[in-house]
Amino acid sequence: MEEKLAFHTVIFDLDGVVTQTATIHARSWKIVFDDYLRLRAKRNGEPFQEFTYQDDYLTYVDGKPRYKGVQNFLASRNIHLPFGDPADPPDKETICGIGNKKNQLFDKLLQEEGAEVFESTIALIKDLKNNGIRVGVASSSKNCRAVLKSVQLEDLFETIVDGIVSQELNLKGKPEGDIFLTAAKNLGSFPEDSVVVEDAASGVEAGRNGGFGLVLGVARENNEKELTKYGADLVVSDLAEININLINDWFLRKPKSFFLCFDNLTQAPPIFRPEHLRGENIYLNPFYQRTGKSVIADNPKLTFFLDYDGTLTPIVASPELAILAPDMKRIVENLAEIHTVAIVSGRLREDVQNLVGIKGIFYAGSHGFDIEGPGGFKMIHKAAEKTIPLISAIIEQLKERLGHINGILIEEKKFSVAVHYRKVLNITDLQFIEKVVKEMVQEHNEMRILLGKKVFEILPNIDWDKGKAVKWIMNALNIPWQPTTVFYLGDDTTDEYAFRTVITRGTALIVSDDPEIISTADFQLQSTVEVKEFFEQVMEISKN
Repeated sequence: MEEKLAFHTVIFDLDGVVTQTATIHARSWKIVFDDYLRLRAKRNGEPFQEFTYQDDYLTYVDGKPRYKGVQNFLASRNIHLPFGDPADPPDKETICGIGNKKNQLFDKLLQEEGAEVFESTIALIKDLKNNGIRVGVASSSKNCRAVLKSVQLEDLFETIVDGIVSQELNLKGKPEGDIFLTAAKNLGSFPEDSVVVEDAASGVEAGRNGGFGLVLGVARENNEKELTKYGADLVVSDLAEININLINDWFLRKPKSFFLCFDNLTQAPPIFRPEHLRGENIYLNPFYQRTGKSVIADNPKLTFFLDYDGTLTPIVASPELAILAPDMKRIVENLAEIHTVAIVSGRLREDVQNLVGIKGIFYAGSHGFDIEGPGGFKMIHKAAEKTIPLISAIIEQLKERLGHINGILIEEKKFSVAVHYRKVLNITDLQFIEKVVKEMVQEHNEMRILLGKKVFEILPNIDWDKGKAVKWIMNALNIPWQPTTVFYLGDDTTDEYAFRTVITRGTALIVSDDPEIISTADFQLQSTVEVKEFFEQVMEISKN
């Protein structure tokens, strides 16, 4: 392809996506678990109930790290064993012992029978590589390299993050996104520029939790609905249905204008299916179902995450001029009386808290590094807190090098510093500002640049963003994604992190008057006026 692609990296799960060893895995698990359950039946007098593929393997074991799979299944039978040690022999009655016995049997069966390869996946991988896309594999299995070696595919991938690497780096297993994030980092890419390809619900959820640009589900088990439920953007039955152009179109998609799609929430269509993705075997998440009247009416408690600048207030020349209008404040107060509301902003938490001035809601400042809410609810990211002295030093350096430029505004924050250049008109000055900011980050590896609207923000180089903050608040408040109805409203590139976390599990709306804007968001609101109108409709439905 001659033109530059909008995505850089694709990370594949192994089993069920690249190779087919699920039958060997499932048979190994069945033999080991059935042997152990028969032992307990004979020794303890417990009734024997065999391990099954549909009810047990797919539910408790598939896609999970090995010992986690053992723990999950045994817990489902109300069996609780000591974890043991990874060095436990296979005859030891521990989580690790049983897991090691399964691994020993799997290795034996793999050598005897070998693995099956999905040729359509290999064809897609080769096409991706021929077009400059970097490719990796990420798997929970410690047998990943052995499987790839058995089918002579070990050299096909630039990085392999498997169960052994996870143990060495102390990575969290699925449904956390650690293994995919590590693979993307190894390939010099960011999750927002990357694709995750998975066939298991836990892997799909891991891709969603990692904030990846596209989470592609492969429904080998006729499990389209399950993969959709856990966060797949697209679901196919085989990768022969996917090509580079389709993936690229996904990354270049434009959100539909909310009030052009339908006059109000009660008219939300049942499913969204972009023209270029039409086809009998392409399944898309029903984004719009979550905004219908029945959904809101049946869920008296909704959850709203709201950006401040450009969402609740219009974008203005200087941050201090962004004052919340009385009518907007009133509608947000009314919303918070019925539903859960959190403000998620790049501003200092104390700053946005004072500007909004509404009690009883949650405030996440500094892109989520600092969170506070009712009842003593509080979190400050420890790793970010350690960088405060360095941020202070960088602020002084920026003032010294850029302070003379006409129109520049250096906004001092506790966990970051924002260099606003909205009022800078001289092109030479703009180039110099960008040069200085990039040099500053290169000098301090602990920092990174976040690009916003006419602003460079220097902040800690930590795997944390607005999307992670949203997920943290959901977990801390014990709010489940299902069946809760979650909305995120934002206007800036920094909100895209949250959009990627929320889409498929909730509804993301971007506030912009640009009809050509490219965004992960499901819908577009044209202005803060439309934001207010949206809130008013939610309130009207909530009262009925």
